[in-house]
Amino acid sequence: MTNETVLCTNCRHEMPLTQYHLDPDNQAVKKFYGKVEVEHVSAFLYFNKQGIVQELIHNLKYKGHEEIGTVLGNWHAEDLKELKLKNPFDVIIPVPLHPRKFKERGYNQVTTFGKALSETLKIPFDNSILYRKKYSKTQSKKNLLGRSENIENSFDVHLSEENQNKHFLIVDDVLTTGATLEACSRALLKIPGARISIVCMAMANS
Repeated sequence: MTNETVLCTNCRHEMPLTQYHLDPDNQAVKKFYGKVEVEHVSAFLYFNKQGIVQELIHNLKYKGHEEIGTVLGNWHAEDLKELKLKNPFDVIIPVPLHPRKFKERGYNQVTTFGKALSETLKIPFDNSILYRKKYSKTQSKKNLLGRSENIENSFDVHLSEENQNKHFLIVDDVLTTGATLEACSRALLKIPGARISIVCMAMANS
């Protein structure tokens, strides 16, 4: 329809919303129990194979449709306004691509999602603090052990006094095993006083 953007009204009504932001003990946060200390973890949508969310993420990640990230970010930001956190988010950080992968793809598929959250929530977006130092091929077909071994020590941070004692919100597209986000969190925790939260566009049923 002429007044619809990216998603038609019918598809919006069929989107599998998790409502995880309302449940501090949701299935997403449980992926990090005993692994890394996090203050909040949630995912906006359920990711099912052959479903609408898979199609959206595929078009965002591989087809250059970055506007999908903006739509999902604007939508989910309204949910995140409801969070009652003891320590509010200070900075939004996207899971970074290795420079080689960025050159291949031409963009980071998480950027528009993170920037949309940033604009609505009035929280700075910063893609310069966390960086990826190891190039790796796609994680999607690796098993849990393979993912963990492949991603360990792949990330690092640019240390500076101005980033100390901040609550970092890491954003990513799809939460699967949590190995990548765990590695990102460990890197950011090198910053004195850092606190970590995580928000993803979707979570795979695994």
